[in-house]
Amino acid sequence: MIITRTPFRISFFGGGTDFPAFYREHGGSVLSTTINKYCYIISRNMPPFFEYKYRLRYSLREETNTIDEIKHPVVREILRKFQYPKGLEMVHTSDIPAMSGIGSSSAFTVGFLHGMYALQGKIITKRQLAQDAVEIEQEVLKENVGSQDQVATAFGGFNRIDFKQDGTFYVSPITIPAARLNELEGSLMLFFTGFTRFSSEIAADHVKNIPDNVKNLQEMKSLVDDAIDILNGNAPMADFGKLLHETWLLKRSLSLSISTSFIDDAYNRAVQAGAEGGKILGAGGGGFLLMYVEPEKQAAVKAALNDLLHVPFSFELLGSQIIMYSTIEY
Repeated sequence: MIITRTPFRISFFGGGTDFPAFYREHGGSVLSTTINKYCYIISRNMPPFFEYKYRLRYSLREETNTIDEIKHPVVREILRKFQYPKGLEMVHTSDIPAMSGIGSSSAFTVGFLHGMYALQGKIITKRQLAQDAVEIEQEVLKENVGSQDQVATAFGGFNRIDFKQDGTFYVSPITIPAARLNELEGSLMLFFTGFTRFSSEIAADHVKNIPDNVKNLQEMKSLVDDAIDILNGNAPMADFGKLLHETWLLKRSLSLSISTSFIDDAYNRAVQAGAEGGKILGAGGGGFLLMYVEPEKQAAVKAALNDLLHVPFSFELLGSQIIMYSTIEY
């Protein structure tokens, strides 16, 4: 039995520039961190006592005898990738709902890949894990997804990730004093809007509009450098929150699907209560609202958003991990 634990991520700046349709021509950059909210996947070889070969439990339950019958697209295609000869049982659970803008789909892909490598007695590097996840989602399943989530959840930590025109990527950990990092972490608030959505559908609109949005995406990419300058310098950390507001305004301009009247109202209430700025995470349309709020104003912002679920979190550094490894042969 293998249990993998893969973190979800928060993307601060540069989201949208991690789509191949953009970075293959212009290069892309994002600034993101993983957080202590996780996707857990249990994988094991199916004991030979059952009338089916594959048993999957996630939001649905599947029991099949062939890979082709499996409905879960990621599980099906990863089993095909490995040409896995044995039966399999897979159980998925997580700390946060799927389709909520924090990289849950890619965390699943990364975590399941990690478990499948381990089932075959192989140790996989974080880079290969991320590359395999990108391949499955973009090339095999043809999903409208970027490349940052796979990299962030595989590597873990607070990083700048640069995507080059040749398709390669570079992960640069953010090295700032612990006190400054703690100040940033302590000034971020996460609220669940209560809405989940299919990010691929919203992202399809974004991809279609990329040729018309190159200028705004270039500006969003440049904000990664501006944010790092704030973190490295002596400017008030509140400037980071103000920069989040700038990227939110740019992000909203990319597609009409990114925000809703409900999200706009919640965002405005948070700002009126004292937040410096923020953004909706992921493709938009629902999911999680991230706000930068100085500690002394957080009670007021929480009260202003009392119709939303406040989700405390902290940064994490480890990325996808095998947290249990035990083999049984029949």
